[in-house]
Amino acid sequence: MIRGMYSAISGLRTHQTMLDVTANNLANVNTVGYKASRTTFKDQLQQTLAGGSASNGANTGGTNAAQVGLGVQLGSVDPVMGEGSLQSTGNSLDVAIQGDGWFQVGLGDPAPAGGGTPAAPTDMNYTRAGNFIRNDQGYLTTSEGYYVLADPTTTPTNPITSNPAGPYIVIPDGATNVSVGSDGSVSYLPGGGGTRVSAGKIQLAKFPNDSGLLRQSGNRWSADPAAGTPDVGTPNGTTFGATIGGTLEMSNVDLASEFTNMIVAQRGFQANSRVISTADEMLQDLVNLKR
Repeated sequence: MIRGMYSAISGLRTHQTMLDVTANNLANVNTVGYKASRTTFKDQLQQTLAGGSASNGANTGGTNAAQVGLGVQLGSVDPVMGEGSLQSTGNSLDVAIQGDGWFQVGLGDPAPAGGGTPAAPTDMNYTRAGNFIRNDQGYLTTSEGYYVLADPTTTPTNPITSNPAGPYIVIPDGATNVSVGSDGSVSYLPGGGGTRVSAGKIQLAKFPNDSGLLRQSGNRWSADPAAGTPDVGTPNGTTFGATIGGTLEMSNVDLASEFTNMIVAQRGFQANSRVISTADEMLQDLVNLKR
């Protein structure tokens, strides 16, 4: 009975984790670029009450082992990397990826003192949330201030500093009619008029194992050895996904599945609670044998 109670306690604990994951998915149902998570369980160590044996002789069959499980434990919490639905916003700085790839974002100094080529960005992160903005200097950033990185071979001279732009995308003051092409190219019409000017091409990254990325706050993910070495390139619709301007990728949370998971987690929790109550009643009957 004590063994059964401890098995039920492990069931309570793991079903609570399942409910926590489901609750977080539901909380992020409208989060741009959010990837849902799922929980899996696995059984714990088994206690062998009797070992198995092979057949012995012509008339004696073998026996199977007798084992009693000791409960359940959390197997994994896996991100579900399927694409979310696309939503047209009409905002020229909103960008969605249709296909494989992640936007690369990082911290850095796009206009170092003394000029020259900007240093490589630090704190490199990855995201599918393309709700970008222009900061006070005209650089394309996330809402948290991380610079959106481009292929440095495609960025022109920085119109603000007249130095190489490096991996940073600059849209100067007065620019109009900003657009993002399917190949990641960012262009605009200069304020003084003239032909369309290219600001560079957004660079994407792909990983051998996207599920190995580590979640960070603000819709960002960081690299991890489990994810493998990233492959970088510009959007092309084949090796890497295509970019769609004026569009956002929404959360891939499936409400029907999440509500089902919530019910399953609740019923699993209730069932394990009932096991503890039943074992307690059996122990009480045992104690009451002697009056």
